[in-house]
Amino acid sequence: MLAKVISCALVGLEGVIVQVEVDTSRGMPSLVIVGLPDAAVKESSERVRAAVKNSGLVFPGKRITVNLAPADIRKAGPSYDLPIAVGILIASEQAWPQAVEDALFVGELSLDGSVRHVNGILPIAALAQEQAIRRVFVPAVDAPEAALIKGLEVIPVENMAQLAAHLQGLRAIPPFTPDVNPASLPLPEYAADFAEIKGQEHVKRALEVAAAGGHNVLMVGPPGAGKTLLARSMPSILPTMVIEEALEVTKIYSIAGLLPDDTPIIRRRPFRAPHHTISHAGLVGGGHWPRPGEISLAHRGVLFLDELPEFGTRTLEGMRQPLEDGHISIARSTGTLTFPSRFMMVAAMNPCPCGYYGDPVRECTCSMQTISRYQKRISGPLLDRIDIHIEVPRVDYDKLTADRLGEPSELIRSRVEQAREMQRQRFDGVSLSSNADMGPAEVRQICRLSETGRSLIKAAMQQLQMSARAFHRILKLARTIADLAGSESIETAHLAEAIQYRPRRMV
Repeated sequence: MLAKVISCALVGLEGVIVQVEVDTSRGMPSLVIVGLPDAAVKESSERVRAAVKNSGLVFPGKRITVNLAPADIRKAGPSYDLPIAVGILIASEQAWPQAVEDALFVGELSLDGSVRHVNGILPIAALAQEQAIRRVFVPAVDAPEAALIKGLEVIPVENMAQLAAHLQGLRAIPPFTPDVNPASLPLPEYAADFAEIKGQEHVKRALEVAAAGGHNVLMVGPPGAGKTLLARSMPSILPTMVIEEALEVTKIYSIAGLLPDDTPIIRRRPFRAPHHTISHAGLVGGGHWPRPGEISLAHRGVLFLDELPEFGTRTLEGMRQPLEDGHISIARSTGTLTFPSRFMMVAAMNPCPCGYYGDPVRECTCSMQTISRYQKRISGPLLDRIDIHIEVPRVDYDKLTADRLGEPSELIRSRVEQAREMQRQRFDGVSLSSNADMGPAEVRQICRLSETGRSLIKAAMQQLQMSARAFHRILKLARTIADLAGSESIETAHLAEAIQYRPRRMV
């Protein structure tokens, strides 16, 4: 008898419908899986056999052939265990074909028949909704994640025996109904607060501007000046993600297997801080079958690169296109996959190898040639894509020992939220979410300057020898500064502040 069950394969961040076809025939008892399966899928034959037997069901002593169609798409992971087992039950007449109509099955089986967690439930549920599939059978632990997709009947499956009773019409599994809307739960505490950072008021202002417009930042200063603490405090002033952004981030973390156990949705903007020894594939994504890298895991959040010159040249140069386009395309012989990477890069570096070039207290021990070589590890094109360059000097003793706290992150975040709300209204109906996302056409329409402003930026371009990209980035930055001030137009003071954030020659 032939049975057909619907499942799903993940290609990049998107799902593809897979038909699991199970045929039983006379011959030596065996279970063969075809349809471009990987090692984990091939091993499912033993897991399915043990799970069916240990659930009090009968595993047919026949020749069983399982085809995963379409056969030209690679099938990976253990999520096909459950649909294969259901197909075997139907093919051996232990369940009715009508019970699996208009339903999608995913899940990994333990040898005792229990159904375990699988990655990528959110994109799988989203695909089911797009394909007008009414029901999805998922592991019980993954039901809250699947329930994020509205209009879908989510059936939580705890074990194989429970599912068999449901398919046989003996005891129905009630659909999952979330007790509390995950989006209404309180946000977790932030790791750091701007109030605890002593001094560095001009740096805090620069980071506030960056958060308000989604701009990239480079902090340069001696060791111990507070660059890392400032960067790690950035999430506390970023605006709360809207539901569409939260679902985008949750989809990436679900596929990567990094979704927290205590929540089905990522509500806090991501903060990723990879070590400088990270590989090229680890940062931008890749592998034999491409997986999202750190720049995709930082989507809609912050990517913090500490000790920027210590990163490999090839690794850093691979970030040029994602910084400009907001996505990265990875081509392999098996196909081309595109991952989102709309992140805000916050980088930190010392001015020289010893860290004290230009420091008023401690003398630098590096030669000018050594300093120049160290700074040139970061290419001009990459620096040109960073909107805000800010120096972070050492903090005086009096400021460190003062009892007075700085401005709290909550207050700064309220101003950032107001600026972002202006941008949301401005970009209503288009795919842009912040000023940093604007292209040349939007800059021309939105970032208009007065005659005084044009004269100022003309002089700055001549003096600083700025590129066309730097020109547009200054205008976008000035627009953000104007938004923070609640101004409808870009004033000369806003433009002047934006220009001061452009890089100067350090050596």
